[in-house]
Amino acid sequence: MKCLKFALALTLPASLFPLPALVAQKRALTVEDYLGLKNVGDPQISPDGKWVVYTVGTVSLQDNKSVSRLWMASTATGATHELSVGVGSDRSPRWSPDGQTIAFLSGREHGPQIWVMPAAGGTPRRVSELPDGVGELYWMPSGAGFLAVSDVKWPTDQEIDRRNGAYPTDARIWTNLFYRHWVDWRAGQRQHVFSVDLATGAARDLTPIDQDAPTIATSGDGDVAMSPDGKEIAVAIHADSVVADNTNVDVYLMGPDGGGMRDLTAANAGADNTPRFSPDGKWLSYLSMARAGFEADRLRIMLVPRRSGRTDGAPVEATAGWTLSVASYSWCPDSKCLYAVVEERGRENLYRISLAPFQRTLVFGGNGVNANLTVSADGKTRAFLHQSNTAPAEVWVNDKPLTHTNDALLSQLDLNPLEPYGFVGAGGDSVFGWLLKPPGFDPAKKYPVVYLIHGGPQGAWHDEWHARWNYQMFASRGYVVAAVNFHGSTGYGQAFTDAISQHWGDWPYEDVMKGLDVVARLPYVDSTRMGAAGASYGGYMIYWLAGHTNRFKVLVAHDGVFNPESMFGTTEELWFPKWEFGGTPYQEPGGNRALYEQWSPLNFVQNWKTPMLIVHSQLDYRVDLSEGYQAYTALQLHHLPGKFLYFPDEGHFVLRPRNRRLWWGVVQDWLDQYLKG
Repeated sequence: MKCLKFALALTLPASLFPLPALVAQKRALTVEDYLGLKNVGDPQISPDGKWVVYTVGTVSLQDNKSVSRLWMASTATGATHELSVGVGSDRSPRWSPDGQTIAFLSGREHGPQIWVMPAAGGTPRRVSELPDGVGELYWMPSGAGFLAVSDVKWPTDQEIDRRNGAYPTDARIWTNLFYRHWVDWRAGQRQHVFSVDLATGAARDLTPIDQDAPTIATSGDGDVAMSPDGKEIAVAIHADSVVADNTNVDVYLMGPDGGGMRDLTAANAGADNTPRFSPDGKWLSYLSMARAGFEADRLRIMLVPRRSGRTDGAPVEATAGWTLSVASYSWCPDSKCLYAVVEERGRENLYRISLAPFQRTLVFGGNGVNANLTVSADGKTRAFLHQSNTAPAEVWVNDKPLTHTNDALLSQLDLNPLEPYGFVGAGGDSVFGWLLKPPGFDPAKKYPVVYLIHGGPQGAWHDEWHARWNYQMFASRGYVVAAVNFHGSTGYGQAFTDAISQHWGDWPYEDVMKGLDVVARLPYVDSTRMGAAGASYGGYMIYWLAGHTNRFKVLVAHDGVFNPESMFGTTEELWFPKWEFGGTPYQEPGGNRALYEQWSPLNFVQNWKTPMLIVHSQLDYRVDLSEGYQAYTALQLHHLPGKFLYFPDEGHFVLRPRNRRLWWGVVQDWLDQYLKG
């Protein structure tokens, strides 16, 4: 009978009985795949709605960088073509008001500088030649030129240059507190707004002041705007000269020549940024946080009326009564509504907010992350980026995918979707997280777990293709991946976000451990083989976990806070630890050293028993490299298995392609060493 069945099968069409060897098998994601996926970004729809220009970034391990090019897509057919070629990278494409020209930033000459080219295609022409290049560009409504953001030497009479003359040195001198930021030394530099003439390239500094204009601290999503009538420029500037110890950013207004500067939002001590003028010129909008000193307060959309070419009046909140925060926003072309990107329960959704009366309507959402919305002049065509855990960002138009840049490679990969899960966490609150099953998942097997802890701490794990801590990469070696949005996470209401401040080690820790209990009980999980990894605050929590539980077999701490007291003295944004720990660590009025001590992992190293990989980088000015050094010293003095991965050319994030490739190899091998034995 067995022989008969086999013979019958051979006589039937092969399509009815596909042999296993002939079935296309999807495979697990590799680091080569991960780096080979192209990065689609910054979609800009043409005024007539017929075209979308966007960027496509390609990673080169050979050159150890990502090169970005401009691409164009037809909204009618989806046909795409590469718009820019040449040396250097091209980014920030922007349509001229009449839709005939595309301006962009390119590093192909003296760059990055402003370049322009016909929208129909042609040879690009360089417009600007600012000594320190251009960081941002904005078309003037007249189309006659641009507002450009560029660094300048400040003060112009540099003390080091004056003292050394013909004997240059790399030494630095500074007299203010905000002397570095992220990976940049800011001593002797300011960021200013320039006007740049389209025809001649002539540039003029419109903000020759001893401030960063626009601000580089607590900055928004584009902090410069010009009114449609060309009479006002709005720019976000730090209202306090100290900068480092407060979040008091205000929206300032000035004339088109930079004159008559005035503070529009002086009455609010929190951060105000991201100014936008309505297309009809009747409103100025901006994003605002109400509380001083807090960088993660609820972001509200505020509106101020404009009359006779002047912005003046009491601000009105368009998002009153909402507990969620606006991530970014733009005006509807008819000025009767605004579009807002809103973070919501591990996703980012698109909302429309009507003005009369203020009403919110979900436009697109429910899965993935949606961002970078632009709308055609008639309001009928929307272009935006959409991504999810199973696919990097692509351009979507009117709720359907327009580009398919990575489809061919993705079709070869075994990528499971994220699954939400929830439980009762600290204080009886509902807490949610994500689960990801590994490639080739078999429910009859038991799998080890990688438990991810996000940074911020006011951040969240989203349903996205994470550019650095990618869920699929962690799952690719055969792990169940779990990620919890503990107290302090964003997207679950401001009260939930607020809960972590001055509670770094109790409520979030309780959530993390209760979430781990849920994962450990899953029938396909081997609860004896669990590891944890986290960065920034997540790195802090790894150090905290090491001192409070032995349930993990292995740990990975990336750029974590080990000693909050020393972190205070070495970070560049002092408002952050002041808010999170209730003041400074100094024994003075307003100080709160007790809380720094209470939540310090340093004080619990005597309990450490778990092998740990520590990753930290030289240019990390947010959480100084010394935090990693201290943790590694504690690890070694307690005779625990440990390893230190150091990057001399990275900051708080590992971005260079070769470094990213090394990072994944070291991290994955470290986890395998202890979870697959």
